[in-house]
Amino acid sequence: MIKEKLYKELVEIRHYLHAHPEISEEEFETTKFIREKLLDWQIEILESNLKTGLVAKIGSGKPVIALRADIDALPILEETGLEFESKNKGAMHACGHDLHMTSLLGAAQLLKKQEQELKGTIKLIFQPAEEIGEGAKQVLQTGLLSDVQAFLGYHNMPTLPTGLIGLREGGVMAAVERFEIIVKGQGSHAAFPQEGRDPILASSAIVQNLQQIVSRNISPQKTAVVSITHIESGNTWNVLPNNARLEGTIRTFENEVRTLTKRRFSEIIEATAKAYDVQVEIKWLMEAEPTFNDFDLTEQIRQITEQWYDKVIYPEPSSAGEDFANYQKQAPSFFAFIGSNGPEASGLHFPDMLVQDEALKVAVEYYIQSAQHLLEYLK
Repeated sequence: MIKEKLYKELVEIRHYLHAHPEISEEEFETTKFIREKLLDWQIEILESNLKTGLVAKIGSGKPVIALRADIDALPILEETGLEFESKNKGAMHACGHDLHMTSLLGAAQLLKKQEQELKGTIKLIFQPAEEIGEGAKQVLQTGLLSDVQAFLGYHNMPTLPTGLIGLREGGVMAAVERFEIIVKGQGSHAAFPQEGRDPILASSAIVQNLQQIVSRNISPQKTAVVSITHIESGNTWNVLPNNARLEGTIRTFENEVRTLTKRRFSEIIEATAKAYDVQVEIKWLMEAEPTFNDFDLTEQIRQITEQWYDKVIYPEPSSAGEDFANYQKQAPSFFAFIGSNGPEASGLHFPDMLVQDEALKVAVEYYIQSAQHLLEYLK
């Protein structure tokens, strides 16, 4: 494990980053901070047209692997009461990306000291805009990763005990669809509903009917989630509005289930709209692939992790999504879970979510041990 001096330095870094969160595509000061740290450690930064985020490099020659950390925060008002609570009101590292980038910075510092012994090249991805599903695509479009042969990342899990490492082959995080449904009716006075076409009544029926997809169309042995999370309509008590707007998400792990769920989703909405004499428009605002761990890489990471660490579990997949999935289109990838608090803790995206600093020790070691082993393996 990392030495106490470095650990204390990383804790200070993490607390600073936690106190200064920036939401997706606005990570300007975060990027500047990371850049300055890397330059202080004489780590080469690869120039690109990225607005925020960056890619750096340690080592030379082949093979080439990449370690990734995301750097954006969420538009959430923090309620932790920490001494280093967010100073940017309305923004919070409620997904633990402050832990991710700090641990990659720690790994970068140590790997730089070992640069002459490395058996290839390690690229460091400090990725923006993960929360809106765009950052990985932006980084890939730079061309800086075209030679990468394997990608490695992790996500902290606040509901797992601090320091536990979760390794899983195959599907590890879900495909994500974000949708918007516009229901177009006709307004009327609430006392004369027969003169209009009620979008609120139609929307209520749509919400109810969509719940049948998972219970009646998806095999009990398969996994899918359909959630309506936002309904908006009307602005007073005695008028039926013209329109309603619904938002939500679909989560799946297998392409067959994903295709079926989306097909039935559209069919049910359109049939319900017809029954209630309203018009509907379905917009797909995000369509992210499932995060899939390559079987060979998983076995390699399992072997090396079990050599240096004894707190390893093999968890169920998470129905949360991750744009890390975009990297697997280019090269095999592996994504782990690292416990960061405990079973009673609030989960990801909560305003009172807490991450324990102790998770840094394991996360840094995970990056270093896995990277060194993959260079040897791919050679």
